[in-house]
Amino acid sequence: MATHTAKVSPAKKKEVDEFVKLLEENPIIGVINMETLPSKQLQAIRRKLRKEVTIKMTKKRFLARAIEKVKGKKPGIEKILDYCGGMPALMFTKENPFKIYKAISKSKSKSPIKPGQKAPHDIVIPKGPTPFTPGPVISELATLRIKAGVVAGKIEIKEDATVLKEGEVCSGPLSSMLMRLSIEPMEIGLNVVAVYENGMVYENKVLSIDDEKVKSDITLAHSWALNLAVEAKIMNKVTAELMIMKAEREAIALESATKKE
Repeated sequence: MATHTAKVSPAKKKEVDEFVKLLEENPIIGVINMETLPSKQLQAIRRKLRKEVTIKMTKKRFLARAIEKVKGKKPGIEKILDYCGGMPALMFTKENPFKIYKAISKSKSKSPIKPGQKAPHDIVIPKGPTPFTPGPVISELATLRIKAGVVAGKIEIKEDATVLKEGEVCSGPLSSMLMRLSIEPMEIGLNVVAVYENGMVYENKVLSIDDEKVKSDITLAHSWALNLAVEAKIMNKVTAELMIMKAEREAIALESATKKE
């Protein structure tokens, strides 16, 4: 009895082969979520990063076939499939993943939240004046559980109001009110979900490092280590001068105390 082997079209084979080539040539592979990203912004980001990053979309099954062909050369590469939903987009680069993540994050722009969208973080309407004159807006605010009153002919929010918790879905009336208050909690841009490098997969929370905080933490750690070394009398080229100065101060203090006696 004859057996039949499913044929793969030349176009599909070419697409898989292209991904195999990109996977083999690039040490850094990132998974990108492009949900709600307008094509205009995508093209602008691609132009901005074209010298450093290649971005391609494909079907998950094609990507799985490509990964199957390269996983012997790239241990752990199959882990990125866990982060690919729907039609995934991948970025390929030879640049430092933290540098690329920072560049992509900077390319994002603020946007209003639309009805049905989930809050990316807690959304707070701050206490203070609004551009509204007294009228039906007060009852609209009350419906949204926002305390407000009239001060000097303008409606004023009486206290900070958390109108949405992270992950909650925005309603139509709340979306409208936030737009009228010029509060834009959403960001339009590429969202890097995870990045593969040398057998490891880093999620975006690892990649989103605050450079200034890192510098501050290193400076503080250096200060603590230096103080500990001096107090523990660990002599080296860094602590020697400080220890001599400390000894001099202590000698002067001892001499002064002895004279008083």
